Amino acid sequence: MAWIYLLLAGALEVVWAYAMKLSDGFTRPTPTIVMIVAMIGSVALLALSMRTLPLGTSYMVWTGIGAVGAFIMGVVFLGEAVTALRLAAASLIVIGLVLMKASSEA
Repeated sequence: MAWIYLLLAGALEVVWAYAMKLSDGFTRPTPTIVMIVAMIGSVALLALSMRTLPLGTSYMVWTGIGAVGAFIMGVVFLGEAVTALRLAAASLIVIGLVLMKASSEA
């Protein structure tokens, strides 16, 4: 169950990062509210996952999902550049996440 909590926490991190961008510096109320709710939910689910999973694993997976997810959202929905270097960086993050999961005891 801890891994499900962690995956959901990472997904909510992507939501709040995207909503923060859409909030236009907190000048748009709806995206700002979505961001705050997603942040609270993300941290709460992270805390639940940390009951079982090690700190390093939990935090790395959480931030990795957020980083790669935000990259994908930026490319797909905001028209951000896709370059070989950016794809390589995202791939290295994913490889690190897989290795961290493989090395986890929980």
